[in-house]
Amino acid sequence: MKTLRRLIHREALLAVAFVTAGFLALFFFFDLVDELRWVGKAGGEGYQLSHAFLYVALSIPSHLYELLPITVLIGTIFVMARLAQSSEFTIMRTSGMGPWRALRTLLALGGVFVLLTFAVGDYVAPLADRAAQLVKVRYLGKLTTGATGAWLKERQDDHSFAVNVRALAPHGGMLDVRIFEFDADGRLASQTRAASASFDANGSWELQDVQRSTFELRGTQDARVEHLQAPALAWPTRISADMVAAALLKPDRMATIDLFQYVRHLEANGQSAQRYEIEFWRKVFYPLSCLVMVVLALPFAYLHFRSGGIAGYVFGGVMAGISFFLLNNVFGYAGNLQNWPPMLTAAAPGLIYSVLSLAAFGWLVLRR
Repeated sequence: MKTLRRLIHREALLAVAFVTAGFLALFFFFDLVDELRWVGKAGGEGYQLSHAFLYVALSIPSHLYELLPITVLIGTIFVMARLAQSSEFTIMRTSGMGPWRALRTLLALGGVFVLLTFAVGDYVAPLADRAAQLVKVRYLGKLTTGATGAWLKERQDDHSFAVNVRALAPHGGMLDVRIFEFDADGRLASQTRAASASFDANGSWELQDVQRSTFELRGTQDARVEHLQAPALAWPTRISADMVAAALLKPDRMATIDLFQYVRHLEANGQSAQRYEIEFWRKVFYPLSCLVMVVLALPFAYLHFRSGGIAGYVFGGVMAGISFFLLNNVFGYAGNLQNWPPMLTAAAPGLIYSVLSLAAFGWLVLRR
């Protein structure tokens, strides 16, 4: 049985690696064509073709994380269908490989891909994506999202702060920072604007070129406004660089623990965390979809193929993988709009495909 397991695992690993390389090459080409529009743009130190190549190369781990369940399905379907077409799997069955043993063999293979997907999504992809964004920030000058940048909120004692960061600057700083302070009654207590800001080692923000207005209410009608201009000002805060990056960048590019901490921060400050909760649970459940994919591929080993008929089943595997990717995204958007429970929203695509794979396994493998 060890020989049979090694044969299936080796063939599946080679097939998945080949399919993954093909998809990544395709994404690399499309991303590079899209990135060429920024080449030669003014800003930073100048965005050149080599920088575009570097940015696209650093985006590969993110694509790998998204593609792994799909390529696992396609590669495993191809291997199982080819073994069935050449009657090799029939020989394996006569050698003692029953349905449950074959299922355990593929689940062990799927477990390897689960660990690989988790490692890429939680460690490699976030680091590579952050490096890619730093490349674009350095050579294009800044990185922003939308017309107003990112908004964050924080409570300190009985005061609350609304913070707006317009863009990220080269070398990890921030540009055009505005801080609005509100007192316990919800009145505006101060407004601070800084041309730029950086993260201090002790957790505070170092604001540069600061303009600050303080509003003081005396009694019921007497009010006083004080203006301050300073070249630098330290602002103590618990808002970290990761939180600012999370607000400016895509949440699906963050590590699971960073997403969890950011959700806690949003909830503690009374902000909506629905979108980030869905992304957190998607990060938890997404690697497990590799197990679902290998189970879905197993029934293809029990089909009878005519000469040349394997291509149609591989195409079906491609369509199934694409449909899973689309369903995963649709549930994410629908759950955010309809305010569905985040855990159920993230788990629903995997549960649907689990039911389909187990139904196919029971019908084609056990009954037939």
